[in-house]
Amino acid sequence: MCVCVLVVFVNGKFCKDPKLATAEDFFLSGLNKPGNTTNRLGVNETEANVEQIPGLNTLGVSAFRIDYAPNGQSPPHIHPRASEILLVLEGTLYAGFVTSDNLNNTLITKVLHEGDVFVFPIGLIHFHVNIGKTSAVAYSDAVFGSDPPIDPYALPRAFQLESSPNVVKALQT
Repeated sequence: MCVCVLVVFVNGKFCKDPKLATAEDFFLSGLNKPGNTTNRLGVNETEANVEQIPGLNTLGVSAFRIDYAPNGQSPPHIHPRASEILLVLEGTLYAGFVTSDNLNNTLITKVLHEGDVFVFPIGLIHFHVNIGKTSAVAYSDAVFGSDPPIDPYALPRAFQLESSPNVVKALQT
């Protein structure tokens, strides 16, 4: 937690006098409640970041509960300054990432079941999709994400992949 004696803003957030810190600055309740997945992507991310837990400011970490409807997906995206770890709590997910250009842009994927963990290295395009016939739930922990998120339609051009119909199609679904 960013604490200080003077009124200061760090990362755009108020730094609290350490003498005034309470347990509530480091606490969030409710990640046990399913999110609404009745949207175009069939996914809902319940955030546990500095907006909900002020004590996370300057710690460079955030977490998410991710609920997936059948066929729900977290579409291809990146965290330019963050690695992500995904833990499957319920259901079956298909997850993967694309390696960097110096590793031939290789697609690395895995089918994940309850209790499985998959790591997405920093700055690589990655995704996760519920391939099961029932809802799925996962917990995701990222080290320092971006705000606002990167527009997925910018990714093909940013990674010089705009000529690849598979990448463009994947981003449009």
